[in-house]
Amino acid sequence: MTALGDDERAAWYDVENVWGPDDDFFLALANERPERRVLDLGCGTGRLTLALARAGHLVTGVDPDRAALALARTKPGADDVIWVEGTSSALDDAEFDVALMTGHVVQAITDPRDWAETLTDLRRVLAPGGVLAFDTRDPAARAWERWTPAGSREAVTLADGTQAVGWYDVTHVGSDGVVTFDDHRVLADGSETVDEWRLAFRDEGRLRADLAGAGFAEVTVAGGWRREPVGEGLGELVVVAWR
Repeated sequence: MTALGDDERAAWYDVENVWGPDDDFFLALANERPERRVLDLGCGTGRLTLALARAGHLVTGVDPDRAALALARTKPGADDVIWVEGTSSALDDAEFDVALMTGHVVQAITDPRDWAETLTDLRRVLAPGGVLAFDTRDPAARAWERWTPAGSREAVTLADGTQAVGWYDVTHVGSDGVVTFDDHRVLADGSETVDEWRLAFRDEGRLRADLAGAGFAEVTVAGGWRREPVGEGLGELVVVAWR
């Protein structure tokens, strides 16, 4: 079994994650006012980050994945973005009007202390009246039950034109809401790599409590990108909070 390199992982992520209604939502939220200072935390390969810059905002993209940032920097308009390798702790002297965490990136922060510190950092770097928005899967929808080899199998055309296949296989569902699963990826030459991932599923009550604990004064939670009530969307929790 051959492991994918960091550059290959970033390239796979880039072609697999295309623009969708979630991006429309977050871009529209930022565009409610012109020329805002926007933080895209967990920016990945820069799909939304670059769109925010094209819309005229002053954008900072932050991600701990060096290969993802390297790929983002090769894209048109990348020079208009400030790219930072790291986490929220790398933003000591910054100030933003909007902070975004998209693509369910908050679920990758599984340690409760890291999650609390991330929210504290975000409140610290937001200007008074600033807004934080993020998405996460609603645990009531039990998305992990569909992460089976048959249910999650998906073909991907990579940037070099070759075909690859990937699927998930859940190995543990914890009482703390953390789901562990194997991510299988098979390339055209037959080489396969398996990565273990952990994601935290937090319900609406916990999210509200965590945000209040970090000092956010007002919080709204919707169930989808059209601001449906919780439980009436597509298994999402779309959170907007104000400093």
